[in-house]
Amino acid sequence: MTFMAGAVALGAFLWLVNRQWLGFHAQKPGDYLEGPTFSLPEHLNGPMVCEGVIYGPMGRVVTRFVGTFEGVWDGDKGHLKEHFRYDSGTEQERNWYLTTHNDGTFDAEASDVVGTGQGVIEGSAVKLTYAIKLADAAGGHVLKTTDWMYLLDNGTIVNRSQMRTFGIKVAELVATIRKVDA
Repeated sequence: MTFMAGAVALGAFLWLVNRQWLGFHAQKPGDYLEGPTFSLPEHLNGPMVCEGVIYGPMGRVVTRFVGTFEGVWDGDKGHLKEHFRYDSGTEQERNWYLTTHNDGTFDAEASDVVGTGQGVIEGSAVKLTYAIKLADAAGGHVLKTTDWMYLLDNGTIVNRSQMRTFGIKVAELVATIRKVDA
């Protein structure tokens, strides 16, 4: 009887986590009102370096990368150029086009993003949700992605992203983004 109760409790917990009521998807931008104030035009501007890892569905590191970013802003419109070099030797380019709004939200577009990503900035955090289409060499799948960026007191940004298909996490990215001298 105790075994059954434990199995039911574990099943209920896993169901809650999968339903996104706990953990990564349960957080809200309003949870991060303390600390420095994140401003896309200020903190994603100029030359930056990004260093990180991507975990596969079983939690193991599947690749490491270093990226160079260049952000340019004209009022509420931003262009973020990204160049990634992976440990396999492959390279990838992405150009984000960002539009901020007065209510703390923003739109994000890129060539491998299906439609327009929706973001919200509050306090020291940014949340961006979008659907990304993987390259054909990586299967061409479309993954629902949630990016969280957290601004630290020293200006470094910690980025944590999860990619899902059919509600199941298939990859997670953890990276830092920091400005470099021009």
